[in-house]
Amino acid sequence: MPNILEILGEAARLRVEEARKETPLEALREQALALPRGTAAFESALTGTDPTGDTLHFICECKKASPSKGLIAPDFPYLDIAHSYEAAGASAISVLTEPTRFLGSDAYLREIAGAVGIPCLRKDFTVDEYQVYEAKLLGAQAVLLICALLDTATIHRFLGICDDLGISALVEAHDEDEVASALAAGARIVGVNNRNLKDFTVDIGTSLLLREQVPPEIPFVAESGIRTAADVAALRDHGVNAVLVGEQLMRAADKREALRELRGAFA
Repeated sequence: MPNILEILGEAARLRVEEARKETPLEALREQALALPRGTAAFESALTGTDPTGDTLHFICECKKASPSKGLIAPDFPYLDIAHSYEAAGASAISVLTEPTRFLGSDAYLREIAGAVGIPCLRKDFTVDEYQVYEAKLLGAQAVLLICALLDTATIHRFLGICDDLGISALVEAHDEDEVASALAAGARIVGVNNRNLKDFTVDIGTSLLLREQVPPEIPFVAESGIRTAADVAALRDHGVNAVLVGEQLMRAADKREALRELRGAFA
């Protein structure tokens, strides 16, 4: 029986098939390459200190729903949310574009990327190079590449496309083998998802365990399950460069205050 990731990957393949009927890959590639080459702003945003002086960067997520939690934000003023994140000192914004289980939209990304001055990550299930070119055209400065969906050679090829476009890739792993695949592919940013995609349990210890497997010069992002200042402090103390936080912020009425609380001593 397929797990949720396999289901989402197959749904993404079907969306790409439909999109290719309207705009063939060659035409899309030409459009994307005609844009000014990016400056890898997402990667740069995760180095040094963040806009508030914190040594740990926050990638704050605009997410309406998820497979594990269902509808998270019935009211979804995504532009207001994005502006709140930027004003609170977020280094980047993650925007869900997956439409079926996350209720995301390409339009959310296009509008947010055009409205804020910090880089945006296209959070989707990338299974085809077509989606990398789409991300560039939507205004994203980074794409998500998931090792559980892509083999090492494919990740390497997609990273080459990102380089051509001047955008970054957050290469996501869940265990030691996937971290090894990400590094072998040439990932310059490695993310570790603390969520078990089989039973949806979350353990930030996964990031703490795998951090030492990634060279210190490569930005390391902890994803999922980050709920308290203590969680953030533990990750910061283990040399994690950034955290991607979604549900905890999306459920907060005051997102600037919620982010301040997560920073803890660095607020």
